[in-house]
Amino acid sequence: MDNFTRLTATACPLPQPNINTDAILPARFLKWPRDKGLGSVLFNDIRRDADGNELADFPLNKPAWRNAQILIAGRNFGGGSSREAAVYAVYDYGIRCVIAPSFGDIFAQNSVKNGLLTAAVSDAEAAELAAAVAADPSRAVTVDLDEQTITCGNRTYSFAIDPVSKNQLLNGWDDVDLTESFRQKIEDYREADRQSRPWAAIGR
Repeated sequence: MDNFTRLTATACPLPQPNINTDAILPARFLKWPRDKGLGSVLFNDIRRDADGNELADFPLNKPAWRNAQILIAGRNFGGGSSREAAVYAVYDYGIRCVIAPSFGDIFAQNSVKNGLLTAAVSDAEAAELAAAVAADPSRAVTVDLDEQTITCGNRTYSFAIDPVSKNQLLNGWDDVDLTESFRQKIEDYREADRQSRPWAAIGR
């Protein structure tokens, strides 16, 4: 898994609240293998019309934001079902960070496991960021995970993230890697246990 430390990139405003995982990746695409290109159907049913044509007013369809790596979303982004493929679609499109006031819990957990940063800010801050990049799409946004800051123009915002999730993203660790990082502590515990309770080790 790729680690996340600091990113300066174009940010796309998508401030609608309650964009759930079915909007992020409609259920019919769950049958697709990841290597088919889930990023190509990201937001498919709100990004395209019934004939598959792109809707001109959808932000990611506009030239200024088509290659955005940061998404500024509304409250409760990624709520709904637990489908991890929704995170695959976001990441495979090229987005590396989603900024929003809140996230679906399972979506946020799945994001960490796949190198996608979910940065939580207040409703007012998310609205201000979205308005700033909407007014000037060429304005880059910088997200610094170590400092937990988002910089846009002359404004800097702090964002919240679970400390364990932060550590995993900074190191590029999935859950197995995180467990492996405690290997020495586990071995030390086992050795101390063998010393204090030798009788318990008989037959092991």
